[in-house]
Amino acid sequence: MSDPKHDVASPVKAANAAEEAGQGGAPHRRIKSFVTRAGRMGTGQIRALQELAPRYRIAHQPSLVDWDAVFGRQAPRVLEIGFGMGDATAKIAALKPELDFIGCEVHEAGVGALLQRIDEAQLPNLRIVQHDAVEVLADMISKGSLHGVHLFFPDPWHKKRHHKRRLVQPPFIADLVPYLAPGGYFHAATDWEPYAQQMLEVLSAEPRLQNTADGFAPKPDYRPLTKFEARGLRLGHGVWDLLFRRRD
Repeated sequence: MSDPKHDVASPVKAANAAEEAGQGGAPHRRIKSFVTRAGRMGTGQIRALQELAPRYRIAHQPSLVDWDAVFGRQAPRVLEIGFGMGDATAKIAALKPELDFIGCEVHEAGVGALLQRIDEAQLPNLRIVQHDAVEVLADMISKGSLHGVHLFFPDPWHKKRHHKRRLVQPPFIADLVPYLAPGGYFHAATDWEPYAQQMLEVLSAEPRLQNTADGFAPKPDYRPLTKFEARGLRLGHGVWDLLFRRRD
């Protein structure tokens, strides 16, 4: 790309291309923000995809997007990686009307559910990209443009042999940080303590990030308590929040 802020030769993009081309001996595992799962679609979700997607869903494209034009204004912007069924996403967007939110999710049931919530709550500050967030960042977002990035309850990949599939790894964070504006934040939450510890180690080791707390952070007021999380807390399960900011 001609835009100097948009480096298509990032390590993530290069690794993806090398694997897909089958070059250079043992292929690198392609970094992805999701795992493909099958799921049933409700009639309301199907209808939302048919009727609301043209208004609120942005197609993935291999070039930068004019997000000011998409939202019809200039405002701080937050990207969410993997919003699931979108309940927390919609609640945060309603609570923070001064911010614009870009939600990335690959599963149609979740996209349909969030489209319904956008329409019901009339949330003009929320759009959806139904695509891998890693590629959305690399292709559609200008570097230094994000006020924040949310990653709530990502797949913890419990088994040791699957830990390499966890999203929060040093190469991913190294690629992510340049998309944050100076002072921009990365907020992750998980209910799996070993993954929380790994996230804390990875994020603390990134010199361009600064922890906002002494270890794990208190749950910010804007992050709603999900039904899944509330049930876990009643059973004595922990939840860990991490909130780091990009150094100026």
